[in-house]
Amino acid sequence: MLLCLLEMDFLLLEESIQMDLVDQMSGFLRIKAHPVRSSRGNAKDPIFGLKMGAESQSSDDVFRWFCVEAGNSSNPRIILIHGFPSQAYSFRKVLPVLSEDYHAVAFDWLGFGFSDKPQPKYGFDYTLDEYVSALESLVEKLAVDKFSLVVQGYFAPIVMKYASHHQEKLRNLILVNPPMTDKHAKLPSTLSIFSNFLLGEIFSQDPLRASDKTLTSSGPYMMKEEDAMVYRRPYLTSGSSGFALNAISRAMKKDLRNYIEEMKKVLISEAWTIPTTVCWGMRDRWLSYDGVADFCKISNSKLVELQMAGHHVQEDYGEELANIISQTVSKGK
Repeated sequence: MLLCLLEMDFLLLEESIQMDLVDQMSGFLRIKAHPVRSSRGNAKDPIFGLKMGAESQSSDDVFRWFCVEAGNSSNPRIILIHGFPSQAYSFRKVLPVLSEDYHAVAFDWLGFGFSDKPQPKYGFDYTLDEYVSALESLVEKLAVDKFSLVVQGYFAPIVMKYASHHQEKLRNLILVNPPMTDKHAKLPSTLSIFSNFLLGEIFSQDPLRASDKTLTSSGPYMMKEEDAMVYRRPYLTSGSSGFALNAISRAMKKDLRNYIEEMKKVLISEAWTIPTTVCWGMRDRWLSYDGVADFCKISNSKLVELQMAGHHVQEDYGEELANIISQTVSKGK
């Protein structure tokens, strides 16, 4: 009986959260994409080890992604991809502006926000390679025709690997404060702490440390309490979010350097033909600007500097970023 009551409370809370997002970002979708596959079995509850219920934090057959969309579906599509650790909610100021001329879609990565959060080792291990494969599955559901991609932060190298194999689908690629130099291959202490043995597992279960405190450490952004609560809620409602954060932090620590190197090779390759723009918040406290301008010249990528923005540009200057995206994509039509 207690478990049933807890599940009902969670469903009511999740519905409230989704309605909050709907109010600010037009509409939400639950998209099933990327089948559960693992040698250890299907996704299971991270606490009890039982099969997931129909409305749990994770399904046991096909993973569910939380997506928000804005604008007419007949307009050119733009897919917005949040960074680490963040949510689609970070684009709440970007979506309304883009919706005037485009069909904009943002989603929560598996393990983040309100998408599924499977137990590591049971259906999804949160490796960077798995994220590439998962993104491919999701895009197949989201985009029929060509689309533009916008990705922020540490997930950029993952998206870049996907993009390098699917250039025929892309119109434009916009990278927002991506790790792209050798100095960027090491996670900042506020993120790497989540990968530490024992200590990382403890900190990743702390809603304040795992969400808004981490986000605000990356730049000048001053978070409102109502926004902070949206970021905290996944960690308050389930331990699954903390398990996922710990797992992806370990994966980033292990493979980020190799992924950055692959991204750099793709961008400077003659085989890369997609118009690419790098938007850089100059007050980023996590990633140094040193070497960014030089690499953009070498790779023939357009560089847009935002003097007062930090790592999460969409939080600091959402409307300005939306205008940059709109102008960039319109030129590539």
